[in-house]
Amino acid sequence: MRHLLLWLGLLTSATFARAGEPQFGSAEQTDGGVLVHRVVSELQSAPTELRVLLPKELPAAKKLPVVYLLPVEAGRESRFGDGMAEAARLDAANRYGAIFVAPTFAALPWYADHPTDRTLAQEAYFLNIVMPFVERTYPALAEPRGRLLVGFSKSGWGAWSLLLRHPDRFGRAASWDAPLTMSWPSKYGSQPIFGTAENFEKYHIARLLDERAELLAPNPVAPLPPRLILLGKGNFPDHEPIHAQLEALGIPHVYHDGPQTPHVWDRAWLEPALDAILQP
Repeated sequence: MRHLLLWLGLLTSATFARAGEPQFGSAEQTDGGVLVHRVVSELQSAPTELRVLLPKELPAAKKLPVVYLLPVEAGRESRFGDGMAEAARLDAANRYGAIFVAPTFAALPWYADHPTDRTLAQEAYFLNIVMPFVERTYPALAEPRGRLLVGFSKSGWGAWSLLLRHPDRFGRAASWDAPLTMSWPSKYGSQPIFGTAENFEKYHIARLLDERAELLAPNPVAPLPPRLILLGKGNFPDHEPIHAQLEALGIPHVYHDGPQTPHVWDRAWLEPALDAILQP
């Protein structure tokens, strides 16, 4: 607790930026112990939030892995549950010895940069605004094995596209019940975010898997745990053909045909996702 209070003491004043740079509000603690920062960035069309859940005891001089709980809705909408609330109910920060972070986005998050609208730069916002702030403000392990992505539905797509597009920046990504076989930006509110079919192709999961197959192949000299975690099922059957593609490409992955659960943030799938993504 002493170390947590020390960190809170360091976060009592807002971080103000020069014109054009992002602005971060001071950390406000909720009743559940979650820290909330207000963020203003030109890469988002409206202010956003960044929620952080820390372990009660922060070990001195030790950096902790960060699990990014990627949202499926704009802002703080919660028709499909709340990833941070589920993590808090699981006591995940203490149980796993990790920092949990949940960003928000002004528009429906597909984790892509629009080709012309600078205020729809979701990927750039996450990579260049959210992550650097977390890593300079909290005791975060600022290397790939310390950057972990978890999501479902749109954010399951986002978790995998972020890792596949930036394998040098992320260690593992877990996806549950996501439309991973989507091949055209016309469903689930995706078209306004991707903008064009040409831009969508940069984030196309099946294409990225083909492109990254050699990079993600097993390394007999220095074997590592699988970097992709694939769980199902709820609304989408996409985990089955994606599993077949991974098998055909020889890409190691953790695969479970379940659990069957409603299409929401829920410990029934979040817990096994965290078990897999935080394995040593």
